[in-house]
Amino acid sequence: MLLKLLRLAALGFLVIAPSAFADEAPALSQGETVYAPVYSDVQYGNLDGSGNPSRMPLSAMLSIRNTNPGASITVKSARYYDSAGKLLREFIEQPKTLAPLESTEVFVEHRDMTGGSGANFLVVWESATPVNPPVVEVVHAYFFGNQSVAFISPGRVIRPGP
Repeated sequence: MLLKLLRLAALGFLVIAPSAFADEAPALSQGETVYAPVYSDVQYGNLDGSGNPSRMPLSAMLSIRNTNPGASITVKSARYYDSAGKLLREFIEQPKTLAPLESTEVFVEHRDMTGGSGANFLVVWESATPVNPPVVEVVHAYFFGNQSVAFISPGRVIRPGP
């Protein structure tokens, strides 16, 4: 009986799965402002005698990927803000055009702790025609000795439109 239920469950998954995993066409856009969180450091471990946790500094690589196989996009700015919302740096001094499927990145060293644990990037991009929005992510990493950590923070659209 259990085997029969497992077979039915597997069959049910196969019948339901195609609709659950159906590819939805992404909403096209001619530009957006994307917020991407940055963690200059992460707290871990136990609190010390002063009540503070240990901190591990992380590097951050902002990756902007044009997902369009036939259209360019223009990255207008990639501004880096600290935990208090203060602008620290503009990484894209002049608008940068990304050809179809081209990527660009900017890098913040792990020893640069000015952003704090609540740092972020605001990325502004635009296109002359409606296109698939780019993938905007921050890759965080720290590799040293027997300590290592790596993770990704996805960007989130906070302002649609050019």
